[in-house]
Amino acid sequence: MQAAINHSHPATLAAIDDHDVRTGLKVVLQILQKWQCSEAEKTALLGIKRSTLHKYQDDPHSARITPDLTERVSYILNIHNALRLLFSNPENVYGFVRMTNNSPPFNGLSPMQFMQSGRCASLYEVFRHLDGLRGGQW
Repeated sequence: MQAAINHSHPATLAAIDDHDVRTGLKVVLQILQKWQCSEAEKTALLGIKRSTLHKYQDDPHSARITPDLTERVSYILNIHNALRLLFSNPENVYGFVRMTNNSPPFNGLSPMQFMQSGRCASLYEVFRHLDGLRGGQW
């Protein structure tokens, strides 16, 4: 599965099959580990319950695919891809989400604190911010 899904075309998410989302979820769980996410952060970012997180961590291919999970997986993959394109060193690729940021929409929060609200829109805003730093090329 490609790390980036183009959100400028609404039909893109509908064209992704369940296998791709499950594969993406497996990658996302690895990214969340590298972001040093707590269990609470993982459940908030993925929009799932704690027991579901444990099930998915044990077997990502058992995931029940919903439009919400598909969108969240897509945004996290896009955030990660943008970070990889913006930064050459792993410390920034994986540490950026923990760095305090005074730019809107963060206003003094770290991207992780901002995304921790659990709202899918927060993931979108982080992606949009990073995309803007890249020059809005997606």
